[in-house]
Amino acid sequence: MKKLVLIRHAKSSWEFNLEDRDRPLSKKGIKRIKQMAMHNPEIFSSSEIIFSSTANRATHTTLILVNSLLISFKTVNLVEDLYTFEASKLINFLKKLSDKYDSVICVGHNPAFTDAASYLSNTELDYLPTSAWAKLEFQQSKWTNIADGALTLGIPKIILK
Repeated sequence: MKKLVLIRHAKSSWEFNLEDRDRPLSKKGIKRIKQMAMHNPEIFSSSEIIFSSTANRATHTTLILVNSLLISFKTVNLVEDLYTFEASKLINFLKKLSDKYDSVICVGHNPAFTDAASYLSNTELDYLPTSAWAKLEFQQSKWTNIADGALTLGIPKIILK
């Protein structure tokens, strides 16, 4: 059985005139990802490895998550292939994961994360908001075979005032 948690990066700032990959998190995004991590620590703490997009907002989201939950930074891997907006590229990455990992977190971007969660669970998702997560539990024992995952969503319920 494989478990995958897809986390969409926290809300980014448009305050600066920067390239897309360089945009930082907004203050609201920083606060929300901390709250989300502390609200659902059990979802993230059992993962063996965390893969993050190399975009600043995804990397920052990942580092806040591991710092908030005291997860070892050794579990974090920055992966250029996760800086994608295409579900097919994300799914291709997932299907090539080492089977030694049973529980994986990926931090990245929409629409790739929404579309991949929909495809891998056979559930039509409209939109995965920033700081939200989609947990997929698969009966398959090999990443290359993952399909028909049981989907659970964690969508921030505006715990942020």
